[in-house]
Amino acid sequence: MNMKRVLITGAAGFLGSHLCDRFIAEGYQVVGMDNLLTGNLKNIEHLFPLKEFEYYHHDVSKFVHVPGKLDYILHFASPASPIDYLKMPIQTLKVGSLGTHNLLGLAKEKKARILVASTSEVYGDPTIHPQPEEYWGNVNPVGPRGVYDEAKRFMESITMAYHNFHGVETRIIRIFNTYGPRMRLDDGRALPAFMSQALTGQDLTVFGDGSQTRSFCYVSDLVDGIYRLLLSDYHLPVNIGNPSEITLKEFAEEIIALTNSKQKIIYQPLPKDDPKQRKPDITKAKELLGWEPKVDRKEGLKITYEYFKKALNK
Repeated sequence: MNMKRVLITGAAGFLGSHLCDRFIAEGYQVVGMDNLLTGNLKNIEHLFPLKEFEYYHHDVSKFVHVPGKLDYILHFASPASPIDYLKMPIQTLKVGSLGTHNLLGLAKEKKARILVASTSEVYGDPTIHPQPEEYWGNVNPVGPRGVYDEAKRFMESITMAYHNFHGVETRIIRIFNTYGPRMRLDDGRALPAFMSQALTGQDLTVFGDGSQTRSFCYVSDLVDGIYRLLLSDYHLPVNIGNPSEITLKEFAEEIIALTNSKQKIIYQPLPKDDPKQRKPDITKAKELLGWEPKVDRKEGLKITYEYFKKALNK
């Protein structure tokens, strides 16, 4: 009866499902919630037999009710890849605004601590490198990516308002590029795109000249950062990501080498407002949480490659 109870929204998604696993492993009662807009029940089907896990099929943009006590809420529901949020712009805006509002209301009612999943995209196409939490960003609110960037910026604002005005215990994480098993093959982000192209014998598509950079964090490292931030005493945004930066051209070459494929790289025009640089300043995470990534890219990519190979065979 003394088990802590946590609600995880977006539970059937890539990050949400890994969070469910982590919290169950840590001895929590987990309530998973997802409307399966971009999530997949396959990611959490192994949890259904467990008495510590319950699942609600629900869209958090509508009123959210969870009976019983809640100690923590983790809000991870949202389309998160450009393919998804360009296809579903209004749902993306609603889950970041109405969904966050509903969950903050629930946190207030249950006296629960809430952690919201923001993103490095709040920095837009940054003019400061690497990006510290104090940087306010360079975002085009009316560009195609604005639906995701501004939804997350609003999420941070309303979360701070609930913290300051209602005294709700809040935490804000800014997530940088993350990868690992359970990513969707058709996700549209660089890693799944390169992997599925290499595995299906297609040339790898790089947008622009490939000089734009990303920093890739393995999922277990990210989940550990989230867990530590939730249990910390810090309420302002914290970057969690891997500061090891690589150009997309170099990254495509790494995938070709890893998959032992004969494909070449082809170049296409850069999408509008695509960030040219992305690298977290993780000074705060190190100082406040004692956190830094442990899994190096070579090791993480090997595990992810095995997952994608199996997923494609299925």
